[in-house]
Amino acid sequence: MDHIPTAKQSPTLSDYAWLFGLALMFGSSFTFTSIAVQEIPPITLAALRVVIAMVILLMVMKFYGQILPIGKRVWGFVFASAFFGNVLPFSLIGWGQLKVDAGLAAIFMAIMPLVTIMLAQFYTKDERLNRYKVMGVVLGLIGVAVLIGIDALSAVGDETLRQLAIVLAATCYAVNAIITKELVGHPRKSIMAALMVAAAIIFVPLVLIEQPWSIRPSAAANLSLLVLAVGPTALGTLMILVIIDRQGASFFGQINFLIPIFGVIFGVLFLGERLSANAWLAMALILFGVALSRRGNQR
Repeated sequence: MDHIPTAKQSPTLSDYAWLFGLALMFGSSFTFTSIAVQEIPPITLAALRVVIAMVILLMVMKFYGQILPIGKRVWGFVFASAFFGNVLPFSLIGWGQLKVDAGLAAIFMAIMPLVTIMLAQFYTKDERLNRYKVMGVVLGLIGVAVLIGIDALSAVGDETLRQLAIVLAATCYAVNAIITKELVGHPRKSIMAALMVAAAIIFVPLVLIEQPWSIRPSAAANLSLLVLAVGPTALGTLMILVIIDRQGASFFGQINFLIPIFGVIFGVLFLGERLSANAWLAMALILFGVALSRRGNQR
């Protein structure tokens, strides 16, 4: 069993370095996805990303002397978590980013903790809504509406559908946050490796749709794929465990403020993206909503 500290000390500079490093890694994933998905179909990109990460996490699991979990019940939750935490969101984000800028995708994903709050009201007994959480969720929804645009929502086109796909991906991550509560108590590295194994199995029939054997991606696309698999997917997973072990889930939750900011910065620096005034307003509304919801959790 992984060691879990019983008491947390005040966050140190090292703790914040871990948090900012992970946020930087996750924020950059939208830029690398934008590059890779232009040449590697979305489902194929997601599947290859998972398979490479699976190999890495299986080796880490073996190194720590752990084995894959045993039992139908745990594997049922593992497959559910793999579907909502990897397969569906990775595929939706890739499809969406064929037309949606990396910075905008990062902002859309910021609503994940707000959706989690709504789901927790119905599927958990210890996380109830209060006025701060409600105000946070409302601000987040307004932010999404501002980001997509009222006119676009009233006449849904291809780009709007792709934006909504990314919003759905954020919702998938929120669903997964509820599911993973059922996996608490199992060796963490074992569970993380099992999630990638399950995701790889789910992807087997799906990739046939895109006939990946016919694609010839460039070096830039292949490098972006490798960075996505090794960085945000494999190394990022392990960094999550380290941060939560060091300072707990509440400290880790601050990453929701950092990822969209880094996502926007990477899009501007490496893809030449420029956000509209609406996008800046939407990001401010969503992040303020997340801040209010965190205050509601603390209360």
